[in-house]
Amino acid sequence: MNTWFTELQTQAVSLGLKVSRVLWHEQTPYQELAVLDTVPFGRMLVLDGAIQTTIQDEFVYHEMITHVPLTLHPQPRKVAVIGGGDGGAIREILKHPSVEEAHLIEIDEKVVEASKRFLPEISEALDDERAHVHFTDGIRWVQEARDFDLIIVDSTDPVGPAEGLFVPEFYRSIYDALSENGIMVAQSESPFLQPHIIQRVMTGVSQSFPVTRLYLAAIPTYPSGLWSFTLGSKETLGTPRSVSFPTRYWTPEIQRSCFALPRFVEDLIR
Repeated sequence: MNTWFTELQTQAVSLGLKVSRVLWHEQTPYQELAVLDTVPFGRMLVLDGAIQTTIQDEFVYHEMITHVPLTLHPQPRKVAVIGGGDGGAIREILKHPSVEEAHLIEIDEKVVEASKRFLPEISEALDDERAHVHFTDGIRWVQEARDFDLIIVDSTDPVGPAEGLFVPEFYRSIYDALSENGIMVAQSESPFLQPHIIQRVMTGVSQSFPVTRLYLAAIPTYPSGLWSFTLGSKETLGTPRSVSFPTRYWTPEIQRSCFALPRFVEDLIR
């Protein structure tokens, strides 16, 4: 078998992975969904032709979108994830003993269904008693939410259903949904291939949050391999807390260094 999956990451850049087996493929009410078994990265979730997560490198994304903000909050108890139907962010959030509730807000029930069936290493915590899964529109859900310590926007690219997750009005709704010392984090794409999205997210978040910071991580299957996250905080960020559980990418040193940006990224967001 010589089957390849190719993601068109931009109109001029693509990533090709050899596929050993197609495990799941369907058109859901919201998007095209596929789970593929790849040679280099193991099982992989694909939405509308874009790689969402793989068994081989998912830990980088999920640890960095969760542990960076969680260790900056003094006592996170109530956390929400917008998107992220694979469950990886929920898995990492629930490693923090102070967390009492972790809410997953996913518009497409089929994403959770496929992840539970084919990606149990990632989705395992969705059955935890502290995890609450809501199959609804994240924009409307945030408008009614209140008193969350951390809200994570684990969205797909800003096209289709996710377009509304990249506008200033949505970040303002997140601000209103957070507690007085609340923090938000949103994935904000690649500084090499989508610099305009980083600028858009940084500008939108900074309109509502007095503290707005960008940080980076290396994720091989995401466009260019260098990925960004935008953090917004209602209060000045303090010293990160330590953690008592093992991690594969995040460390206290990574926590300190990920906010040190290359000059070209500093110039991009200045």
